[in-house]
Amino acid sequence: MGSGKVTSSSELFDFQGKRVTVAGLGVSGVPAAKVLHARGAIVTVVNDGDDARAREQAAELEALGITVRLGDGAALPEGTELIVTAPGWKPDKPLFLAAEKAGVPVWGDVELAWRLRGPEAAPWLAVTGTNGKTTTVQMLASILKAAGLRTAAVGNIGVSLLDAVLGEEHYDVLAVELSSYQLHWAPSLRAHSAAVLNLAPDHLDWHGSMEAYARDKGRIYGGNRVACVYNVEDKATEDLVREADVEEGCRAIGFTLGTPAPSQLGVVDGILVDRAFVGNRQKNAQELAEVSDVNPPAPHNIANALAAAALARAFGVPAQAVRDGLRSFRPDAHRIAHVADIDSVAYVDDSKATNTHAAEASLASYESIVWIAGGLAKGASFDELVAKSAKRLRGAVLLGADRALIRDALARHAPEVPVVDLDRTDTEAMLQAVREAKRLAQPGDTVLLAPACASMDMFTNYNQRGDAFAAAVRELEA
Repeated sequence: MGSGKVTSSSELFDFQGKRVTVAGLGVSGVPAAKVLHARGAIVTVVNDGDDARAREQAAELEALGITVRLGDGAALPEGTELIVTAPGWKPDKPLFLAAEKAGVPVWGDVELAWRLRGPEAAPWLAVTGTNGKTTTVQMLASILKAAGLRTAAVGNIGVSLLDAVLGEEHYDVLAVELSSYQLHWAPSLRAHSAAVLNLAPDHLDWHGSMEAYARDKGRIYGGNRVACVYNVEDKATEDLVREADVEEGCRAIGFTLGTPAPSQLGVVDGILVDRAFVGNRQKNAQELAEVSDVNPPAPHNIANALAAAALARAFGVPAQAVRDGLRSFRPDAHRIAHVADIDSVAYVDDSKATNTHAAEASLASYESIVWIAGGLAKGASFDELVAKSAKRLRGAVLLGADRALIRDALARHAPEVPVVDLDRTDTEAMLQAVREAKRLAQPGDTVLLAPACASMDMFTNYNQRGDAFAAAVRELEA
């Protein structure tokens, strides 16, 4: 890690009279426009879409005196001094190319929230990674609350960052989930401590390359004061720590499913242990919790728990609060959620496994699986996933627009695995998929929905896909 002290740039920015363009309406654009307007900025909102929802939001903002341009997200409004963008807007959009040419800075919603923090603002414990961010942040918030700290899970989940930094509630510390999109547009973010859980190809259509994706993830370590938490089993995360420019004294803290070395957290004989935040860490370790305290105790979820524990311990949280927080944590729906046992076969909903990395972790959690997969591949390749998981597969049921990519990978790397290819993309296909999976399954097997793909070809989102799976399983029980 770099040892140079990073100068914080979170001083309050004077928006009075500044011409600010907000790129995109929606969940981040509308509140950003209101906040900027309230601080005296001359705000213009530009939006690509011009549908009924956009017109409704535009009318709300225009009533406040904010200019809104619908269907006109490409041109840079004259006199713009700053752009605040929704995180999903790609960096190669003409608006941003024009801004770069004109020397106009671009911030995201995270950068705006960071700049608007007050002088007594709560420090941020930040989490990113290809998979596991939401669960880890929720675990972290649960641990912090168990320690008696006023906190909230914010960012991509829970309370919005703007609400958290501008609201009346005073927090001691914030557990912050950050996506690669948000980090790309957050140049001055400086967290107390941060973790990158893992790195695997994802959103490459947005970032342009794996190198650019990793670089944006690594921004989370910039200026860290106490700890940069990395995954010992994922060297790419450690490489990001080595490249980070942090404050003097900041430490690299690893987490591992194996026995931890000094300055790491890990697992010994079913116990989560800390060899990082203890005295004489060459010889000593602090017991934090039992593996059975983690819900569910799947390997990748234990890794999430260790990362959350590392951030909490970096903030000075006692060991007992780690245990109590993990015990009280309940995962969100559609994350390795056990739906039912029917005829000695378990049915598990991991609809949140929307990419190959997440699906690989899910498949690694069970010994014998009938796998329900498919959807929108987002440019992914499935060869490595299938090759690693082949020995666990009793059968596979494929559905969705890009199912042929998985079918071909199965033919190459698991030719002995029976495959049912459902040539349909209507929402009722899930009921047929579950029935076919039941036919393939034997007692002791797990029928696992871990699609390795996005859901929008057939469903509104992964939640609806998971609900369809659970409903289909309940029909089997009837």
